[in-house]
Amino acid sequence: MKIAITAKDVGLDAEVDPRFGRAAHILIVDTDTMAFEALDNTDNINAFRGAGIQAAGMVSDKGAQVLLTGYCGPKAFAVLQAAGVKVANDVTGTVADAVKAFKEGKFSYADQPNADGHW
Repeated sequence: MKIAITAKDVGLDAEVDPRFGRAAHILIVDTDTMAFEALDNTDNINAFRGAGIQAAGMVSDKGAQVLLTGYCGPKAFAVLQAAGVKVANDVTGTVADAVKAFKEGKFSYADQPNADGHW
């Protein structure tokens, strides 16, 4: 299964970035092989608006079925939900820790965003 995880750096030992739309990187991880693709989110970090929507589009386009992150705002959450991507919030630790916890079923999926939108 492909999952997306927000990360402060590239690599499985990177810390999870609590931000979704403005995370430094988004790693698309294959939970079976632990192979990953790092998406550069630089354009969204400095975006005036729409960072979460753009990041949600990237995650969906890469075929991720789940997003692990700290906080996800309402517009990004709506895009992810419409694309069928489940969201687990309040994720901390390293990317590898997050994948392990995911595989152990330790996360529940959000039914609403856990951050205010930036208007």
